[in-house]
Amino acid sequence: MSDGEWTPVSTGEGLRVVLLLSGPNLNLLGEREPAIYGTDTLEDHVEAATDEAAKYGLTVEHVQSNHEGDLVDAVHWARERAVAIVVNPGAITHYGWSLHDALAAFDGPIVELHLSNTTGREPWRRTSVVAPVATGTIAGFGRLGYRLAMEAVADLLG
Repeated sequence: MSDGEWTPVSTGEGLRVVLLLSGPNLNLLGEREPAIYGTDTLEDHVEAATDEAAKYGLTVEHVQSNHEGDLVDAVHWARERAVAIVVNPGAITHYGWSLHDALAAFDGPIVELHLSNTTGREPWRRTSVVAPVATGTIAGFGRLGYRLAMEAVADLLG
C-alpha cells in the first residue's frame, strides 16, 4: 500500500499485528541509489518481514507514504490495534517531530529500522528524532534488517 491508501486488517481474537511503516521515497527502493540501498524493492522487504513475522505468530500491516501526516495517522491507528511498530522513517528520521510525538503515544515496542548505516553517512543523517522514542534501532544490515526487526519485536513481546 502506498501514499496512505490502506485498510487495516480485522484484528480478530488472538491476531497480533505489527505495523510496518515506510517513509518517503522508500517506494523507490530497487531503483534509487542501489549502491546504498540495494536492489531489493520495498515489496521484497515487506515480504521478508511478513515471512519472518509469521514464524512468531505475528501479522504485518504495511503502510508506505511520502507524507508525514499519513504515517502519523497510521501510528494513531496502531495505538488500538497493533502490538508493535517497526518504522523505517526515511528522511523523516531527521526532522519528523510529529511522527516522534505519535510514536511516543504508542504503548508497545518500537523498532527503528534503516537499510544503510546512517551514522556512517553524511553528518545530517546522524541525528534521529525517532530514536528517543524507539525501543531500539537496527541500521546498516540492508535486506537482513527487516528480518532482524521482526525477530527483535518477537523477542520483546516474549
